[in-house]
This record gives sequence, structure tokens and C-alpha cells, in this order.
Amino acid sequence: MPSPWHNLTVREPSPAWDDARLVQHCLDGEAAAWRALIDKYKRFIYSIPFRYGASPSDAEDIFQGVCLELYQELGNLREAGALRSWIGTVTARQSLRWKTRVRQRGETDLDDSPEPVLEDPPTLEILERGQLVHEAIARIPERCGRLIQLLFFDDPPRPYDEVAAELGLARGSIGFIRGRCLEKLRKALAEVGF
Repeated sequence: MPSPWHNLTVREPSPAWDDARLVQHCLDGEAAAWRALIDKYKRFIYSIPFRYGASPSDAEDIFQGVCLELYQELGNLREAGALRSWIGTVTARQSLRWKTRVRQRGETDLDDSPEPVLEDPPTLEILERGQLVHEAIARIPERCGRLIQLLFFDDPPRPYDEVAAELGLARGSIGFIRGRCLEKLRKALAEVGF
């Protein structure tokens, strides 16, 4: 006799899912949707405490606090389209509280990480734009995303010879493929509202 669960399918969230769809599946109790939501925003969440000068350990604590607050408050979110801003605001607030506690304890070394400590952290708008770029890159084919990462986000920028060798491409094809990938990224950026 077949199991009653033999027809059960698990919906794996797609990187193309918008926040409203992810939120709804999270509220429906789907663990895969929660993993996808956290995965989608983890870089964004981590970037904020680093900008406040947090060490990797402190950034991890802030990340966990934000995830807990997200879990507790997601059902109260009025509009799923405001999720990115809400996460940014909550993370900035927790980062600022952390920094205030550190200063009150008289600690002078705020950062053990290689990330720069900025006196004036970037605005949430700038961090949200970075999150949108990350979301758009997740929507394009993996090879294009990797090519864009290697050419535009690695510091220092990688020479075409290295990029070609890493991706298994002919050096002469990098420019052509780059153009096609940038066009795909442009469309993906429009899809995510950039």
C-alpha cells in the first residue's frame, strides 16, 4: 500500500520569487521558503552591522536577532513590498544599539574584521540598492552572474585572461558574453524594481 505522502511535492522557492510570494509561503509554515527568505537577505543584513564597525562575531549576533525579529513579526508586516526596507530598518536599529552598548562599555576597538569602519554608515537606500543588485544577479543564469562578479565586483578587478581561465571560456569571447550578460542583468534589475 503506497504511503499517503507519495504524492506530496515540496515547492522549492525560486530566486525569481518576489517578496510577497516568499512571505506568504513563510506564513504558511514552509521551511524551504524561510530558508530562501533568509538566504535572499543575509548579505544585506550582514552588510549593515559591518558598516557600523561590528566584528564578524557581533555581526552574527545582530543577524540572529534580526532573523528572530523577522520570524516574530512577519505576520504583522502590512505590505510584503516593504520587507526589504523593514529588514534594513530593523538591522540598522539593532546595529546602532550594539554600537551604543560597545561605546558605553568603553571599548575602543570596534572592529576585528577586514571590513572598513565608516563614521557615517551608508544610507539604507544605498544598502537596499545593493540588495536589489544581488537579487537581480540571482535571477540571471549562474555563469552570467559569475562573470559579472569576476569582472565588476572583485577587488581588484580580474583581468580577462583570469576570468576566461576560471570560466573555461576563450579570452576573445569574454567581451561578447559580457554584453549579453549585462543585458540579462539589466532586464533582471528592471524586474526587481531597480
